[in-house]
Amino acid sequence: MENFTFHNPTKLVFGRGQLEQLPNLIPAGVKRVLVIYGGGSIKRNGIYTNVMKKLNDNGYEAYELSGVEPNPRLSTVNRGADLCKQHEIDFLLAVGGGSVIDCAKTIASAAKYDGDAWDLVTKKAEPKDALPLGTVLTLAATGSEMNAGAVITNWETNEKYGWGSPFSYPVFSILDPVHTYSVPKDQTVYGIVDMMSHILEQYFHVPTNSPVQDRMAEGILKSIIEAAPKLLNDLESYEHRETIMYAGTMAFNGILQMGYRGDWATHNLEHAVSAVYDIPHAGGLSILFPNWMKHNLNVDPKRFKQLAVRVFGVNPANKTDIETGMEGIDRLRQFWSALDAPTRLADYDIDDSKLDLMVDRAMKRGPFGNFNKLHEDDVRKILEMSL
Repeated sequence: MENFTFHNPTKLVFGRGQLEQLPNLIPAGVKRVLVIYGGGSIKRNGIYTNVMKKLNDNGYEAYELSGVEPNPRLSTVNRGADLCKQHEIDFLLAVGGGSVIDCAKTIASAAKYDGDAWDLVTKKAEPKDALPLGTVLTLAATGSEMNAGAVITNWETNEKYGWGSPFSYPVFSILDPVHTYSVPKDQTVYGIVDMMSHILEQYFHVPTNSPVQDRMAEGILKSIIEAAPKLLNDLESYEHRETIMYAGTMAFNGILQMGYRGDWATHNLEHAVSAVYDIPHAGGLSILFPNWMKHNLNVDPKRFKQLAVRVFGVNPANKTDIETGMEGIDRLRQFWSALDAPTRLADYDIDDSKLDLMVDRAMKRGPFGNFNKLHEDDVRKILEMSL
C-alpha cells in the first residue's frame, strides 16, 4: 500500500422514513435553500411534495432549479450559480441521483467564484469556498452522495470531465430505499453497472499488498451480483433496494481506495464517448469496460485471475492465468448482458463516423490511466473493439 490520509465528512442518514430528519440536518443559520432536481420524477412519486413541506413548515425560503440533465451540462451549472447569487442562497439541496448531485456540487463552488464555472471543472482555477449542500438520493448508482467528485459536460465544446475539491462533500445525504421504488428497470440496471464499474476501476491498481481492500471490493461485487437479478424481478423490494443502495455508496466513498489510486481510464473513455453522443453514462461503461479489460489483460494476468476466481467463480484448474482472467471478463459481460445492459456502441446507433473526434476528446489531457497508461493507439483500439 501507499501512505494515505482518509477523511470523509458526509453524514450518511440511511433507512426508511429518514426524510423526517431533514430539518435537523440543515445547518443552523440557513434561511434560503435552492432545491435542485431533474426531469420531474420526484413530483410524480411524491418526494418533491414531502421535501418542500419539510422546508416550508420549518421556515425556509425555498427556490428551485429543475431540469438537470442525465449528463449535467455547464449551462445548467451557470444557471444555478446565477440563481444562488441573485437570491443570496445559503444552502443547496440536491434531490435526485448522481447527475443532480454532481450539478449541485459544481453550482456550490461556482456560486462563490467570480469567473466561469468551466474554469473549476478544467482545473484552471481552484475553489476557495463553496455553499454547503445536502442530498436526498433517489437513484442508487454513482456514489456522489458521499464523495467529493462531480462530472460536468460542456456541450458547446463536446468535452466532459470529472472534477472535485474538499468543498464538494455533501454535509449530509439522506438515503431511503423507498425513494428508489419508482426507478424503472433500465435506470436500475444502469445504476448497477455504474457502481460495479466504480469498484472495478479501483480494483485494478498498481500498489501491492491490498488484501483487505481486495476482499471488501470483491464482497460488494458479489453482493450486487446476488441481489441485482432479484431486484429486477421485484422493483419494489425494500430488501434488495436497500442492498443495492448501500452498495452504490460504499463502492465510491473512498473506503475501497485507501492506500492506492484506482485506474479510472474506462471512465475517461466513456466521458469522451458521451461528450460526443449524449448516451447514458453507465450504458457506455457496460460497453467499454470489458473491452478495456481485454486490452489490459496481459498487464497483470494474476490480478484478472483473482477477480475471475473470487467474484465470478471461475475454476482455474488446467488454465493459464490469462485463460482464467479472460473467462472472468466473459462472465462479467454475460452478467451485464443478462441484465439487458448494452454490449456495443451500435446499440446506441454509434458507428465509426466520429471515431477520430472521440479519440481526440479522450486524449485532450494526454495519456491516462493508473493501472496501465493509455495512449492514442490504445484508445482507438478499445473504441474499435466496442463498435
